[in-house]
Amino acid sequence: MTTNAPIDPSATPVCDSMRATGNWNPNWEPFAELDPAWTEKFMAMGVMPHRVLDPKTLEFLAIAVDASCTHMYAPGVRRHIRKALELGATKEEITAVLQAVSVLGIHSMSLGAPILLEELAARENTTATVE
Repeated sequence: MTTNAPIDPSATPVCDSMRATGNWNPNWEPFAELDPAWTEKFMAMGVMPHRVLDPKTLEFLAIAVDASCTHMYAPGVRRHIRKALELGATKEEITAVLQAVSVLGIHSMSLGAPILLEELAARENTTATVE
């Protein structure tokens, strides 16, 4: 049975961590408000505590899922492309991920490729400004 009673913030460490690290989708807030305990359990299912996969590979998977024709979630594609680039991913690696997921539908490449080009340009501008 779920309750709508307020929950102690310390009882939602996974959600709190996701918020703090920028991995929280604001669209999830209504779930957290309606049933914080359920939301915490649901989000905990997606956390990879044992680090079987390295962080860059996890970003590649997240890009593939978010760019897939069944999901098409542009904010997630953008966030995960940025993170993958921060982790040292190359343009070629991210393009390969988008190409692999395109077998689900070419729209995956139509969504992801322009975002990759925008993020590469933004990264180049940031790097040029720092130098």
